[in-house]
Amino acid sequence: MKIYKEVDSTDFEFWAGARDTVAMLTEQELSTVWRFLEEDCGFNMNTPTETDINDFFWFETDTIADLLGYSDWEALIEER
Repeated sequence: MKIYKEVDSTDFEFWAGARDTVAMLTEQELSTVWRFLEEDCGFNMNTPTETDINDFFWFETDTIADLLGYSDWEALIEER
């Protein structure tokens, strides 16, 4: 059985490397990335799983940085 639910970025349970990525983002930045995932990314028209979302935050740090106006993840980290 598949169960789909709507969840806000502040209520989502991030794990492993995704948790580390999210820890470096402000609430506003997380909201911006979350909105991108909801509206623009689409996961190829499939509903993303929790693993898909965690993998995105864990392995796509340069993409996240780009969405937030940085050249790469290292540039975002240097701003902190």
